[in-house]
Amino acid sequence: MTYKIKLPVFEGPFDLLLYLIRKHEIDVYDIPIAMITRQYLEYLELMKLFDLDIAGEFIEMIATLMLIKVRMLLPNPPAEGEEEIEDPREALVMQLLEYQRFKEASSQFGELERRRRRYFVRQVPKTVQQKYNSSDEDFLQDATLYDLLSAFKYALDNMPKVTVHQVKVTKVTIEQRVAFIFDKVGERPYVIFREIIQEIKSKIELIVTFIAVLDLLRLNFFTAKQSHAFGEIRLIPLRKLSMEEYLEMHNRELVEEPADEESLPQ
Repeated sequence: MTYKIKLPVFEGPFDLLLYLIRKHEIDVYDIPIAMITRQYLEYLELMKLFDLDIAGEFIEMIATLMLIKVRMLLPNPPAEGEEEIEDPREALVMQLLEYQRFKEASSQFGELERRRRRYFVRQVPKTVQQKYNSSDEDFLQDATLYDLLSAFKYALDNMPKVTVHQVKVTKVTIEQRVAFIFDKVGERPYVIFREIIQEIKSKIELIVTFIAVLDLLRLNFFTAKQSHAFGEIRLIPLRKLSMEEYLEMHNRELVEEPADEESLPQ
């Protein structure tokens, strides 16, 4: 069975570009196009690995980066007396800065909305009060899909290299990994994403575990948070971690969702 993860993805091509720029502490006015293009392609390959829906805007962004790269490799110095030719990156930088301004404004509105919610008095069970430290939770921020992909990529890159080739069929299911994640959390208020994947030795097991995490986030069993940018990702339960409920929700979706034309037998 092919599992296609469909997320309410609000992250677009500019989000990924800004993420890479911040991660590598790059001056937005002096973007190393070759490195960013390579990193961008690596993340798109990861997204395709998990069969994530990649919108046309991502492909368009890659085309833009490649075009800029070609223009920078083939400089066209101005003739004597002519004005200096603009940097091929200039238009992209202007778009990035404008997008970042809108993104920051949207984030500020979101923070105001979150603060407003705190004015509503609500009774909280004592057991929940004991499990969660509200002062700590106030400083957490949402972890994006790219943060999760980055953590997965790190685990994949640091997986021990197998030198002896063995023919071994390993069957790993989404359900098995969901049960593993639920057991890992137990009664704790949250689990660090790295804890879930750090002991995994098999590439297929790592991939299926990551898909299971995405599925649990999509079904609102967890929310992903960070204390700071590029920090440890916390998976915080939003409901009772029940395999029965997970299977019921998953099976209900399989019944309700119409089959894609591409997946129909020819």
